[in-house]
Amino acid sequence: MAKSSSKVTIKKYANRRLYDTESSAYITLDRLAQMVREGREFEVVDAKSGEDITRQVLTQIIVDEEARGATMLPLSFLKQLIGLYGNSMQTFVPSYLEAAMDAFKANQSAAHNAFGGNVLTDLAKRNMAMFEDASRAFAGKAKPTDSEVDALRAELAALQAKVDKLNR
Repeated sequence: MAKSSSKVTIKKYANRRLYDTESSAYITLDRLAQMVREGREFEVVDAKSGEDITRQVLTQIIVDEEARGATMLPLSFLKQLIGLYGNSMQTFVPSYLEAAMDAFKANQSAAHNAFGGNVLTDLAKRNMAMFEDASRAFAGKAKPTDSEVDALRAELAALQAKVDKLNR
């Protein structure tokens, strides 16, 4: 993704139209999605109040993508995410998800080049299982046994060895 050095301001008007102040033109949510894919930095502000509404607009893009059938978010993940709102772990979830996505992006091309596309699916399933286990543990519903922790450590060490091998 090519990244632009300047942050573009997008104004959202009451009639739900989005105005790109850089190009001086109205744009669509699809164009905003394309800007994300291009690595463009932008903020979306309410034209009347000046409030930053970038998070809500990005969420709307995800909702639209999912509604079109481009589903990426499993139902179990969505339910768990909703369940974490108001939970004592809510403050830790954003940084965890951000770190998980950063790690996924960092390993994506190396894994794809070395093993093909199936490894990414397997990795996503493992990450989802770990997220489910962590959410149960945080909710106090389950505590992993020593053998489960040892098994996860061994699996993590094996994955780290594969990543190290790819990076050589």
